[in-house]
Amino acid sequence: MHNTEATVYLSQFIGRPLRIHTSDGRVFGGQMKCTDKDRNIILALTYEYRAPSAEVIRKAVQESGNPSAPVNWNSRYVGLVVIPGAHVKKIEFEENILSGPPGGVVV
Repeated sequence: MHNTEATVYLSQFIGRPLRIHTSDGRVFGGQMKCTDKDRNIILALTYEYRAPSAEVIRKAVQESGNPSAPVNWNSRYVGLVVIPGAHVKKIEFEENILSGPPGGVVV
């Protein structure tokens, strides 16, 4: 893809909700503001999500007796963030993305 094509493609996501999966297992859901040639991404109105620990999952399974018991992700509001391009593993776009992880359309 040429630079012009890439610019046009990426510009459609400006101001739209994205979910960014990072190399350390965190997920950031927020509104895309911009990116650069190094794939750094700036998100606004962002929430950070962390998967529950193995201990929390084990306890939920034991308490419910259901091996596929739902367990909530830990979340916190972080506002405006810069996600280094080197740590971006997956980008998802979804209209209702700000409600939490995972799912969506991979970009």
